[in-house]
Amino acid sequence: MKNLINAILRFLVKVALHGYFRKIIVEGKENLPKNRPVLLVANHQNALIDPLLLATHTRLKPWFLTRAAVFTNPAIARMLHFIRMLPVYRVRDGFSTIQQNQHTFDQAFEVLKKNGTVVIFAEGSHSLVRNLRQLSKGFTRIAFGLKEKYPELEPVILPVGLQFSAHMRSGGTVRITFGEVIPVDMPPAQSGKLTKSVENALRSLIVDIPDEGYEATLQKLIEHEVDLTSKTEVHTFLETGQVLNPLSMVGSLNNKLMKIFNLPLYWLWLWKRKSVEDEVFSSTWKFLIGYVLAMPYYFLLLWLAMDSALGAWALTFLIMAWITLWRNQNPQE
Repeated sequence: MKNLINAILRFLVKVALHGYFRKIIVEGKENLPKNRPVLLVANHQNALIDPLLLATHTRLKPWFLTRAAVFTNPAIARMLHFIRMLPVYRVRDGFSTIQQNQHTFDQAFEVLKKNGTVVIFAEGSHSLVRNLRQLSKGFTRIAFGLKEKYPELEPVILPVGLQFSAHMRSGGTVRITFGEVIPVDMPPAQSGKLTKSVENALRSLIVDIPDEGYEATLQKLIEHEVDLTSKTEVHTFLETGQVLNPLSMVGSLNNKLMKIFNLPLYWLWLWKRKSVEDEVFSSTWKFLIGYVLAMPYYFLLLWLAMDSALGAWALTFLIMAWITLWRNQNPQE
């Protein structure tokens, strides 16, 4: 029953993600391993959107290591565990809590023992910056800990790059790129070698704009309509100045109409935005508002269209809400 509920939730979230984003591109599906313990290591740019994309666009049915701060409420902790999330404690949570990670690692070992998948955002935090930050050592501890506890297993690291044309807006493009697996076949003393291999693999999958002159470079890419989700196109432009496949400029009229015909949802976001301290969570909250309330709003319009004096107006609003949502496309950030 638990697996069935998870499958239904993943399906509903996947449908909603394809409504929120204009296009979701998945590359490298042939690299997804079968019947192996998998540590999926990804970059982290878009808060809760990142794990939702990975949970719904692989057949691996992964578990996620999530910062322990969100597990403080027992009821929320049970719900998070139900949807396959495990708490991981960081130094900033206090040195006294670090030892609790062993229990989390033990749970991860049992998932991996059954040829399951555990997702780790190895940068340790999220950021809107389009480059790779220093990786933490958590994934190597789990990889070598698994080998020590179950020597017969042959775990692999699956690097994954997540790219967004517009992090904080709906109607953008997402590119998910699965790299080639990296076997954990060296001794623990060479953990640095494994970290470096994973770092190089991730860097080869994602757009990596240098820190020096970052803002000016990003603005130049946007002005020349370079696809910010494509490493090849960004690299070509930065090296040669050539734009391989320039993006067409998008007008703002449809976006304004979408806000009008989905006004209750847009108002709710404007109210919530005041309390969102970390801008990386903007897209997460927009998605959640739509995921929870869009269908009730549309059913209300449908009911008004069928059984009220506002029938024609309600039907018009419903049709226009759907059309503008379907046509929603935002420029790059």
